[in-house]
Amino acid sequence: MLETELFALLEHTDDAAYAVTDAGEICSWNGPAERMFGYPASEVLRRNIDDVLQARDALGTSALAGGPEAAARTWDGTSGGTANFDMEVRTRSGDRIWVNVSTIVFDNRRTGRRLFVRLAHDIGQRRRNEELLHGMLEAARELVARADDASHHAPVEPLSEQERRILTLFAEGRNSTAIARTLGISPQTLRNHLHHINRKLRTHNRLEAVTHAQRRGLLK
Repeated sequence: MLETELFALLEHTDDAAYAVTDAGEICSWNGPAERMFGYPASEVLRRNIDDVLQARDALGTSALAGGPEAAARTWDGTSGGTANFDMEVRTRSGDRIWVNVSTIVFDNRRTGRRLFVRLAHDIGQRRRNEELLHGMLEAARELVARADDASHHAPVEPLSEQERRILTLFAEGRNSTAIARTLGISPQTLRNHLHHINRKLRTHNRLEAVTHAQRRGLLK
């Protein structure tokens, strides 16, 4: 009865949700999961989740989509926890998409059966943004490497502590708004700092400045 109520609850969530046993057998697959992964419930129920999704992690190795290793604490009606991980999965059409999965462990004390409920969110756009940023940084590093002759080995003037702090925050992936807030300065003041940084380092933009400063060991 508890499992029936759980599966009914999952049908009413907006998240793509499915439940698997310890062995990875799919025993629940809601409507949003059908839309996200392309598989109707009738096609995947009682199949092994790893066979269906063929999940891989960020390193390209097999990612566990079912089973206890991906779980956190147990949910027994009084306490609970979730474990989050990213994985790339195969949809019914053959496309591979990135999702972030939260895990809730459900222990049915009446039957002794343990279920793993997965709530999946599409993170494809986030992954594409990360890849774009990585590509831009690599392109900037290559550009600086080609143009980095003897006259570029050191800044015309030493960077101030604030300027080095700004470049360090940009190198950590922070955006302009977050950096201005962290340093307690206005966006215009931040732009002024970037102008002086580019002039000192003989660079043309923020990415070149970060890459040049990293190559010369100028950051904290």
